[in-house]
Amino acid sequence: MNHMPVSISSDQDIACNRHQRVRRQHSHELTQDYLEAIYNMKESSLKVRIIDLQKIFGVSHVTIIRALERMEQKGVLIRSKKEGVVLTSMGKNIAQISQKRHQLIVDFLVKLGVSPSKADADAEGIEHHISTETLEAFQKFLRT
Repeated sequence: MNHMPVSISSDQDIACNRHQRVRRQHSHELTQDYLEAIYNMKESSLKVRIIDLQKIFGVSHVTIIRALERMEQKGVLIRSKKEGVVLTSMGKNIAQISQKRHQLIVDFLVKLGVSPSKADADAEGIEHHISTETLEAFQKFLRT
């Protein structure tokens, strides 16, 4: 039997790269969402437990543990039996930036007439995909 090497067309290569980029972006989005939730809980003086994150994100215990393991490997949090989940300085910085982006988008949408609850829900998706230039335009708009 003669095996010919399989070649991937440039269109397939482009599609593959696009899908890989999207998966990386979604991974970053989840990390930001988790860090923001953990940060908010810590700011409220709550011990962050896996069950609390399950309630927030509506996912299984195993999903939370896997996500926390990945984030711990990235150096953005530490899991401790005594203290629960604790953000590192890098994790705290990412959470604060994410929180500020989210709030700016909420404020902008509310100013446009969107209800606060809908603005908050919409901001959750927008905050991960919006450019710095657009955020700066939102800030400028809100100052006028």
